[in-house]
Amino acid sequence: MSNNITNRSPNHNKLIFIMLDGLRYDTAVTQMGYIHHLVEYGKAARYKVRSELPSLSRPLYEVLMTGTPVWRHEIATNQTVRLSHERSLFHLTREQGLTNATASYYWVSELYNSAPFHPAVDRIQLDTDKPIQHGIFYFEDHYPDSHLFADANFLLMQYAPDFLYVHSMNIDDDGHKFSGDSAQYRNRALAADIILASVLPAWMEAGYQIIVTADHGMNNDGNHGGTTDAERHVPLFVISNLVTPGVYEQEVPQLQLAPLACRLLGIAPSEAMQPLSMLEFRPASP
Repeated sequence: MSNNITNRSPNHNKLIFIMLDGLRYDTAVTQMGYIHHLVEYGKAARYKVRSELPSLSRPLYEVLMTGTPVWRHEIATNQTVRLSHERSLFHLTREQGLTNATASYYWVSELYNSAPFHPAVDRIQLDTDKPIQHGIFYFEDHYPDSHLFADANFLLMQYAPDFLYVHSMNIDDDGHKFSGDSAQYRNRALAADIILASVLPAWMEAGYQIIVTADHGMNNDGNHGGTTDAERHVPLFVISNLVTPGVYEQEVPQLQLAPLACRLLGIAPSEAMQPLSMLEFRPASP
């Protein structure tokens, strides 16, 4: 992919938040060689995150973007189709003078821009006055990750947003089809790592900090929603000159990720978010 990404707002901390849907922690540790190369060479930090409950997709999308638990935001099932009542990272970036974009599954559009989703009019939403300013949304779980990351790269090249959310679905899709203990699931995680190897160098060179995480994991029955470690333990990789690289063994609450994103972006979190306590930050490099 082209690395011709313009930095249009050099006074802001810019962040790409990559969410690999359905990626459990142990699979990330064993299969994602490129991102662990960055960890080994002092370019990234690795953490283990414990997801909120229920370990379902739509509720946890809202957790990740708003930093609020299910009892508060009330998106409790995958069938809860309505706009969010909380202030998400999309709302906060707009309120605080930053730009945002996303390449995501259509449920993200339904949470923050328009519900219900209509493919004919909602698939591509650019230059909007909605919480998500620039969005390209897919609506089939097998939409190729290669296409999804090409969509994300287009948004970066065209708009150079301060905050970009990239939401991949193929790992989750193969987990449901073949289970979390299958060659297909592990190979799909490996394929995602190869895609990251093709895009992250250019994105980092363009000055972006990077978060890579997941919403939930996948059990050996090919499902999630329960309380097992396979369903709740997910990875967190952080590439930022504000975060000391290395492998950290402590378990991070998932509610910490939205305030972490705010800290990396240099914006104030919402009043509903937890205080950030998961990391020791270091001074930014000159």
